[in-house]
Amino acid sequence: MCNFDMGFKKPEMVKTRPVVVISPKIARRYQLCTVVALSTTAPDPVLPFHRQINLRPRLPEPWDSDGIWIKGDMVNAVGFHRLDFIRAGKGPDGKRKYHYQALNNDLVTIIRQCVLNGIGLNLLTKHLT
Repeated sequence: MCNFDMGFKKPEMVKTRPVVVISPKIARRYQLCTVVALSTTAPDPVLPFHRQINLRPRLPEPWDSDGIWIKGDMVNAVGFHRLDFIRAGKGPDGKRKYHYQALNNDLVTIIRQCVLNGIGLNLLTKHLT
């Protein structure tokens, strides 16, 4: 989850929403990562930087949609202070559970395609594997 409501203004992302971290660890880029936003609401209109995907296992409520949307035009470098794992209730031991999921290569490629389309570098999508 990423909290976008601190310091952002419309038309920027201005609420807390699920994200995918798309950057690797980068030297001298402490406490920052690059994220792409996800949404359960279909964009209107759907453009080349949007794509509906199915995450398995599904995200917990209220993001448990059977088709979550990649918002490839909503890419941000954010500080770790904005991020938190998605809370998934409590286990039988009473401890809080968190939803953490590594994505398969096919989904990562789709996300990269959306991001490249969203930042105007769609010609580079042909180099993705």
